[in-house]
Amino acid sequence: MSDVIVVGAGVVGAACAYYAARAGLDVTVVDRGPVAGGTTGSGEGNILVSDKEPGPELELAVLSNGLWRTLAEHGGFEFEAKGGLVVAETDEIQRQLTDLAAEQGVEHVTVGGAELRDYEPHLAGDLAGGVLYPQDAQVQPMLAAAALLRQGAESFGHGTLRLRLGVTVTGFVRSGDRVTGVRTSQGEILGDAVVNAAGTWGGEIAALAGVELPVLPRRGFILVTEPLREPLIRHKVYTAAYVTNVASDSAGLETSAVIEGTPAGTVLIGASRERVGFDRTTSVPVLSRLAAQAVALFPALREVRAIRSYCGFRPYCPDHLPVIGADPRVPGLYHACGHEGAGIGLAPATGHLLAQLLTGERPDVDLRPFRPERFSEEAA
Repeated sequence: MSDVIVVGAGVVGAACAYYAARAGLDVTVVDRGPVAGGTTGSGEGNILVSDKEPGPELELAVLSNGLWRTLAEHGGFEFEAKGGLVVAETDEIQRQLTDLAAEQGVEHVTVGGAELRDYEPHLAGDLAGGVLYPQDAQVQPMLAAAALLRQGAESFGHGTLRLRLGVTVTGFVRSGDRVTGVRTSQGEILGDAVVNAAGTWGGEIAALAGVELPVLPRRGFILVTEPLREPLIRHKVYTAAYVTNVASDSAGLETSAVIEGTPAGTVLIGASRERVGFDRTTSVPVLSRLAAQAVALFPALREVRAIRSYCGFRPYCPDHLPVIGADPRVPGLYHACGHEGAGIGLAPATGHLLAQLLTGERPDVDLRPFRPERFSEEAA
């Protein structure tokens, strides 16, 4: 019997398991697929403060940013403290970016149009300016999830971490009203608490427990270029439209230029957003739009070949905030899902805060904005 059962072996589930084991708890991680086989394996690895509006998610992002840097000291995965450069096409957008940065209150540098090429020599020459966020970073998300699970199993505390892959959760075990484990395709697994870290499928896991979480898939495509001999892009670079798209409620297609290099020499090009269920059909028009936006921002990419694309599903919540904390409707059930495109960046803070809850400590961040029952309250 475990102290905690974590459903989901993506980066959020891995972080929950890691911090719970460090706190001395015995943890079992269950996933129907491989480690990072869902949304985590389809992500860019963003660790961003730059795209967060002032408020609870930004507070979570700042905490998580510091935790990622501590985790990176242990090694085991790629971590690049490259910084993020948000660029503006017009003077008005530059004013909006500058105002947002001031409201956020995080470390930033305002960059004039004439200075942009000091930071990114290959940028287009007709941009009005930008804002540099030194705290923005990037990880290789699959390696990061695997490293967290491996290091959690090695246990810096007195807990243990067991991993059960290829095991599908089909229901919950209960004692009265309380959850005391999960039913799976390979039998029951008992535990004092269950953490729903199933990402885009978090709503389905919640439904098995008889509660509603409005987590919906929001599809996104990434283009990958051939490896370049020399680095072309120094930072994560994106346009102001990306910030708007992140906060959008639209179900239709939205795209914005998000471009960055990787240690392997490839360039990752995004980002698109649309709610089309779990349809994985490759959309050539979307990929064409992403390529055109990338070339407009970095004209040198016109001569670079795209070698592949992939898509994933962001776990979208209507209010754009993740679901983190104990579910008062089902004692023993905790949630750590619904992070949309910020799950990789927010994973350590999510795991750290849940471990505090599970061990009876007061969380370092007020979790009321992320409470699971908030959607039921709004509907009442």
